[in-house]
Amino acid sequence: MGERMARRAGQRNGVLRFLRDMVVILLAALLASFLVKTFVIRSFSIPSGSMTNTLQVGDHVVVNELAGLHRGDVVVFRDADGWLDVPGSPEQVAARTPTLLGRTLSTVGFGPDTDGHLIKRLIGLPGDHVECCDAQGRMSVNGVPLVEPYVLAPEGDPASGVPFDVTVPAGRLWVMGDNRYGSADSRFHQDLPSKGFIRESDVVGRAVVVTWPVARWSWLDDHPEVFAGVGREEQGG
Repeated sequence: MGERMARRAGQRNGVLRFLRDMVVILLAALLASFLVKTFVIRSFSIPSGSMTNTLQVGDHVVVNELAGLHRGDVVVFRDADGWLDVPGSPEQVAARTPTLLGRTLSTVGFGPDTDGHLIKRLIGLPGDHVECCDAQGRMSVNGVPLVEPYVLAPEGDPASGVPFDVTVPAGRLWVMGDNRYGSADSRFHQDLPSKGFIRESDVVGRAVVVTWPVARWSWLDDHPEVFAGVGREEQGG
């Protein structure tokens, strides 16, 4: 009788140890995922068509938080200046509030972020002179005309429907959507105190790959050939 009770007690202890180990493993996995998200990589969901055709609504992208900034990078940044609050803008119309489950998964690193961030292409670094458009409808950086294969614009129209001529201040960046006629980017926020420039410190990182849907899997090109003749050094490597 005593031997049977001891065997049952041993079995219960084994089950408890197994459950304890599983809880420890789960907590360790959650902590590791949180740390990776915080310091290395994050996942984001694309809510609007402002980066079409490079990115489509619903695409999920992985962002490298350790990458240096280069012209042509597709970057995710915090909406510190209220771009999402502008009524009628493509980003504001497309913004959606994630579910409680979505927020929870995102917090611990198992789901894509969707709120409070924007994604654009980095065009101008600090000190760059960015201008549009020349007689051929091209944008230029530091006087060098750009041939931009990633731009979506009506055939025959210039690279920007809004003329501009800016010099990027220290610590700031000039960003634009690839869908030049459907993106409320730096061009459309020049009336703000920031003059449309975003802070380098607000950049989360560089989007490097489309991970979802599977049929859309691809690396994101920063098109170094477009900016090869611009001449100024890049930021952060």
